[in-house]
Amino acid sequence: MTYETPDPLHPTLLPALIAAEDSLARLDERAGRHPVSEGFRERGQFFDAAAALWVAGELVHVEDLVLHDAHMDARAPSHELTIAHAVLRARRRLDLADRDWALTSAGLNALRGEGGVTEHNDRPVEGHRDIGLSDKEDEMDENPLAAEFAELDAAMARSRRLLDIHASGIADMEPAASAAAKASAEPLGQLGLLFEEDWDEERRLDAWRAVLSTADQLPASLGAAILFDAWDHIEPLRRQHWLGSLLVGAYLRFRGKVSSHVLAFNTGLKTIRHERRRSKDRLTRLLAFLEAMSVTADLGLKELDRLSLAKTQMEMRVRDRRSSSNLPGLIDLVLSRPIVSTALIARHVGVTPRSALNLVRELGVREMTGRGRYRGWGVL
Repeated sequence: MTYETPDPLHPTLLPALIAAEDSLARLDERAGRHPVSEGFRERGQFFDAAAALWVAGELVHVEDLVLHDAHMDARAPSHELTIAHAVLRARRRLDLADRDWALTSAGLNALRGEGGVTEHNDRPVEGHRDIGLSDKEDEMDENPLAAEFAELDAAMARSRRLLDIHASGIADMEPAASAAAKASAEPLGQLGLLFEEDWDEERRLDAWRAVLSTADQLPASLGAAILFDAWDHIEPLRRQHWLGSLLVGAYLRFRGKVSSHVLAFNTGLKTIRHERRRSKDRLTRLLAFLEAMSVTADLGLKELDRLSLAKTQMEMRVRDRRSSSNLPGLIDLVLSRPIVSTALIARHVGVTPRSALNLVRELGVREMTGRGRYRGWGVL
């Protein structure tokens, strides 16, 4: 499957291209040296993951994603929430990796779950500080539910052995029927009932990579728009179509257009009408993608202003506090998460849940959920 590159010098594209280039440059300049740049980058991970599911037609609440990421789910996680968390992990991996890693064969294979983890793709960026639940923890640490998962694996292994014994007994009694059933199941293959058998992901990924050479000769924003349009047209992956929007931010970071962070492209893409994003006319789609980049940059600038104002107001409240106060740690947590809960504050700051409520009251953070249970606070 091939992708025909449109005319990059079409007069219709130039105004949107200039606006996107200018907006992305201003966002990168401010985000790279802003006092709340780390909180802005971490919050953008959650917002973009939730927006990626919104673009795909699914609704995931950001507060549920934050709690699920902290292993503090208020309820059993849904299938959509699990996918959103996979998007979140992929974005964090892109943020920690080298700029050109995601566009290589090894990077794409790692993001799609093929191949092992290499030293290259998980090397942390120098000077990067994790804003997780603790400075000593990160997303690659051991899963706190590892013991429970191990028990489940053992139970599944025992069940599999019993099923194998039962199947071997049936095969001894009815060898002909068993052979016929096995022969009829072979053409389906793994997941054959769910996906097309002739869907060659490797060939489609190679076709998408062939567009990279053309995109590199164009302005960064237009090249990223063409790569995203090619991803939608070729559809390389069956189960991870959301990866294309993440590669837009990775490509802009690789070209140096937005080098301070991985652009949260989905937050702007969700504001574009579906008729324009999925139009049959290629120029209409490219204009929509360029406009989405401009909207993303504008939303990012507003988010930086909002976080800066919130930080100034909260720091004024703790200006006369003693040096051992836990309020500065709460400020860092609030600025790094779209929403925080009592248990999340207690774990991060190292206090009891009752003390966490007192800290929130002293800091004056706005309550976001309005619920009696699983209350959450954050910066609007």
